Amino acid sequence: MSDAQLGHEKTLTALTAALAGVDCIYGAGMTESGMTFDPVQLAMDDEWIAMIRHFQRGVPVDRASLAIADIASVGPFGDFLSLPGTLAGARRQSMPALMDRRVHEEWYADGATDMYARAAGRVREILCEHRREPLADGVREELEAIVARADRERGQ
Repeated sequence: MSDAQLGHEKTLTALTAALAGVDCIYGAGMTESGMTFDPVQLAMDDEWIAMIRHFQRGVPVDRASLAIADIASVGPFGDFLSLPGTLAGARRQSMPALMDRRVHEEWYADGATDMYARAAGRVREILCEHRREPLADGVREELEAIVARADRERGQ
């Protein structure tokens, strides 16, 4: 199954659940009916889930978002792209990092990578560059005490 097919199927499944009101989307990173975990799939699912969450927040419908004043001032055949409200509205849209929305010529000239390849690059970047935050004072000792207590209770 191609990444586009898998993304489409997983997105529709998660979107349906989200529209029904769930607050937890299950199965991120899973493939083959949950029998396999793929960190690259997880990176792609993260992007799709972020877009679903953006969609769940809804679309504002008010004077500013409808750009009523801009429509009146520009009139028919006017230029909306140069208006500050147009740019502000565009910035409120979802901003995927892995989906490539460029025109075909630019995408092709830049190597024509598919989403799976871009997600694999993102996973490599995370694995190589991520540095975890240190635990707060006392947390490590508390966790070790919990594990030691559980080991004692299990007779180990």
